[in-house]
Amino acid sequence: MSELKLVVFDVDGTLVDSQGDIVAAMGAAFASVGAPAPTRADVLSIVGLSLEIAIPRLAPQCSAAEHTHMVATYRDSYASLRAKSVISETSPLYPGARSAIEALHARPHTLLGVATGKSRRGLDVLMEGHDLGHFFVTRQVCDFHPSKPHPAMLQAALAEAGVGPEQAIMIGDTSFDMEMARSAGVAAIGVSWGYHAVESLALADRVIHDFAELLPAIDQIWNVAYE
Repeated sequence: MSELKLVVFDVDGTLVDSQGDIVAAMGAAFASVGAPAPTRADVLSIVGLSLEIAIPRLAPQCSAAEHTHMVATYRDSYASLRAKSVISETSPLYPGARSAIEALHARPHTLLGVATGKSRRGLDVLMEGHDLGHFFVTRQVCDFHPSKPHPAMLQAALAEAGVGPEQAIMIGDTSFDMEMARSAGVAAIGVSWGYHAVESLALADRVIHDFAELLPAIDQIWNVAYE
């Protein structure tokens, strides 16, 4: 049996707080078709879903053609906001995120990955801005998979890393992350600082409230000890 283990992170609401740009880009998308902007709470409730699923859920009154236009406007607006800003200011890492990533990366036989509702373009810009790319051996994005909570992203990450589901853990802040992990047969750790209420993380094996709790939670799930 392979000794390799895989820890897969969600991005928005888990590693970075990007809600400002997400809400602004969604506002631009709605304005492009003359629809009233959704509330911040409503926008954050769909973070993690692909835009093709999220926007119709937020704007059921709009037509399919309008949804398509809104998706394109959101992507362009989000990219424009990114180009005009400093990522460390508009999408800062949550406290302790980098230290946790570095500590996991330093562990023998432990691989790191990402499974996110972001596009490849959005994820690449974020990774470059925070100098995180070299930590992750697999990066799964919405461009090539069904939206969460479908397990396709996690299944692809497992295959790419050469790790079985029993040797993997998903870290995320939404019910979509927890449902995706369960569907893929992967353990799940929910984080309380993200965009979904803690009550929605009922499928998690553990819920943590600070990145300092992450490594101990992982070790408890895998029942391993590190010096």
